[in-house]
Amino acid sequence: MSAAAKPVLWTAAEAAKASAGLLEGAAAWAATGVSIDSRTVEAGDLFVALKGPSFDGHDYIARALAAGAVAALVHRRPEGLDANAPLLLVDETLAGLERMGQAARERSRAKRIGVTGSVGKTGTKEALKTVLSDQAPTFAAVGSFNNQWGVPLTLARMPRETVYGVFELGMNHAGELGPLSRQVRPEVTIITTIEAVHMAFFASVEAIADAKAEIFEGMDPSGVVILNRDNAQFERLAAQARRRGIKRIIGFGTHAEATSRLLDCSLQATCSAVSAVIEGERLDYCIGAPGQHWVMNSLAVLAAVKSAGADLGQAAAAFSRVTPPKGRGQRSHVMLPAQRGGGSVELIDESYNASPAAMRAAFRVLAQAKPRNGGRRIAVLGDMRELGEQSAELHAGLGPDLIASGAQQVFTVGPFMTNLDTALPATLRAAHAESSAEIIAPVLATLKPGDVVLVKGSLGTRMAPIVEAIKAMGASAPMPRAANGN
Repeated sequence: MSAAAKPVLWTAAEAAKASAGLLEGAAAWAATGVSIDSRTVEAGDLFVALKGPSFDGHDYIARALAAGAVAALVHRRPEGLDANAPLLLVDETLAGLERMGQAARERSRAKRIGVTGSVGKTGTKEALKTVLSDQAPTFAAVGSFNNQWGVPLTLARMPRETVYGVFELGMNHAGELGPLSRQVRPEVTIITTIEAVHMAFFASVEAIADAKAEIFEGMDPSGVVILNRDNAQFERLAAQARRRGIKRIIGFGTHAEATSRLLDCSLQATCSAVSAVIEGERLDYCIGAPGQHWVMNSLAVLAAVKSAGADLGQAAAAFSRVTPPKGRGQRSHVMLPAQRGGGSVELIDESYNASPAAMRAAFRVLAQAKPRNGGRRIAVLGDMRELGEQSAELHAGLGPDLIASGAQQVFTVGPFMTNLDTALPATLRAAHAESSAEIIAPVLATLKPGDVVLVKGSLGTRMAPIVEAIKAMGASAPMPRAANGN
């Protein structure tokens, strides 16, 4: 869609008032988007020149304007910039962006849903976006814009006509989530689960739960909190919500006291069929993404749908269109060239991030996959980061679950994954490398038609290049969606 065809998000006057800024240069502009990255600026964007620890967006203002940005939000004028360049001068650009986000929130009547948790945040956010979009204008960030820059950026991008706004809130230290929640002020909040992630920064899983409970700081007592009833931290989180005056607490899961409760499910290679009771209403639906973790988080999604006042049956039916995001379970077929035997390899792309809980969930998906024509289940696994002193034990501890998945060859990447590599039977240990670049050639050399290959690791381990190298072997195409749960 061209900038001219997009609705105006901010006029110059609105942006100046919202950010408490001063217009300079050509002031008669209207922005159809907001960007913080000059490399991805689109025509019509307002470019926000953020200053980070290793970059300064002010150095890229000219590039952003040349790429089609209508103006730049700045806290200083760079040398050499055209005197008539359209600028919005504020005291500090992040603070100005935050004020714009708050103004966007206040001018909208959107019902705001916040999502956090140790794992499953982005998938849950995307599922909410999918199942609500049929019913009313729904807005959510593309990707994981869940930190101190991404949350105000997402708010500032929210169209004024939004009816349902979905916001992912993340953290890896105590004290980070509260300020983000106070910006969003969610009316419905989901905490997917509490697991042993970011253990390098926390003394215990209970400390992680306390940090996640900071999301309640931005909520009014009239809000709704949706918690994993099967998780060991449920009571701790519920108590913290009640201390904030929040009385409406919904539990989801298999627990007998869960009011958003799973009755039964059938896990298939590419989808799942689910029977559940959501706040007293019986539903049967199909999820177009495989895995028990998607089943469990669907219960939270539907509880949030009902709490937000949307149609529950319509949302359940829309779950057949929910598919894993890129890097978080997205599946594709890669057609191999004739010299490699033709046929295809099934690729499960879990390259974006990893934790012990997420690894085990991915192994269960691998177990459900169906290799063809004598193909094998292959796992390419990279380091899980930020696990602290328990890292060696947590990596080695993946062994039994990986073996149970039916994996027949395991490639490992990174210094921490040596602990898993040495814990596995020799028959499974295909190769180990210190970097993802070094493992690409051995992985490509072993693939043959009918194989199913899972690639997973923390973002810092750089597993995505392995995914791209596999796709580059031949033509790739997304897996077809399942119909009616079959």
